[in-house]
Amino acid sequence: MSDLPDELLVKHCSPTLAGMKTGSMFTYAFCDLAALRDTVRRLNRRFVSKGVRVLPLRYENHRALIYLYRPSKLSVDLQHPVAQRILNECGYTQTTSQRLIRHLMKRLKEQRAFPHEIGLFLGYPPEDVWGFIHHRAQAYLCVGCWKVYHNAAQAKKTFAQYKKCTGAYCRRYTQGVSVERLTVAAV
Repeated sequence: MSDLPDELLVKHCSPTLAGMKTGSMFTYAFCDLAALRDTVRRLNRRFVSKGVRVLPLRYENHRALIYLYRPSKLSVDLQHPVAQRILNECGYTQTTSQRLIRHLMKRLKEQRAFPHEIGLFLGYPPEDVWGFIHHRAQAYLCVGCWKVYHNAAQAKKTFAQYKKCTGAYCRRYTQGVSVERLTVAAV
């Protein structure tokens, strides 16, 4: 496969496409790296007017970790004081979200497991990312899209909203609504 199917974007990224979530990630198998890069460029041209960006964060064994995100939301999220503290503790010294993403890409390349701060790039609450790191993925309050360490009631509402959004987007996509039409423009 070289062309990234829109169906995968809808299945894995609906809350981000809807503007509810900062970013989404999924793994995509590819045969030809040059074709994948061309596909990513085409996707970015399709989504630029909506305030959405697509990046391959890591390549390994003909699989790419694809990151679809909203740069404007990411910039705000990464300025949160708890997010700043986590990033500093993890060795991030950059200040712009683009440079922080490059640092994340470097960490993904250097280590086998996902760096725990990756949740910050997906829009997870910084307090939950901090809890995951400092409690070593234990002693959480509940689990959904992420492990929750703070405000379980709000997290459960968010999980339900994401699930509902994904279901609605998948239905609309199968009814012939394009990904561009499903993607909410940044405000």
